[in-house]
Amino acid sequence: MAHALRGWGQHLILDLSGCPKDKLTDANHIREWTKALVDGIEMVAYGQPLLEHFATHNQDTGGYTLVQLIETSNICAHFAENKGEIYIDVFSCKSFDEVVATEICRKFFEPARIDSHSILRGEFAPKDGVRAA
Repeated sequence: MAHALRGWGQHLILDLSGCPKDKLTDANHIREWTKALVDGIEMVAYGQPLLEHFATHNQDTGGYTLVQLIETSNICAHFAENKGEIYIDVFSCKSFDEVVATEICRKFFEPARIDSHSILRGEFAPKDGVRAA
C-alpha cells in the first residue's frame, strides 16, 4: 500500500526465480511489463525504456537489462534468462503500492518464488539531535 514517505524515497527490491524462459527472452513482453508496472503503480514514464541484451559471454548472467526512467526516479531490472531469474529495483521519491508492483511482476513472469525487500532511502536517524551531513 502507498504511504506518505519519510526520508528521500521508497525502494522495492524483488528477486524472482523459477520463471519460464520464454517470459525472460521476449523483448516485447518485457516492454509490455514495463508499461503495466509504470501504470499500475501510478508513475509517469520519462521516455521509452532502455532495453539491451548482453552479458552473453556468461551462461549465468546473460539476458536483457532494462532501465525505465520515471518522473520520480527509476525502474531497473536484469533478466538472467538461463537461470530463470529476474532482479528488479523500483525506486521512487513518490510512494507506490508495493503489493500492486509485486503482483504485476508475478502476473507477467510467473515465478515459482519471489523474495521481496523494501527500504526507505535517505531516512537518516539523528545522532545527538543532529542530522548526519
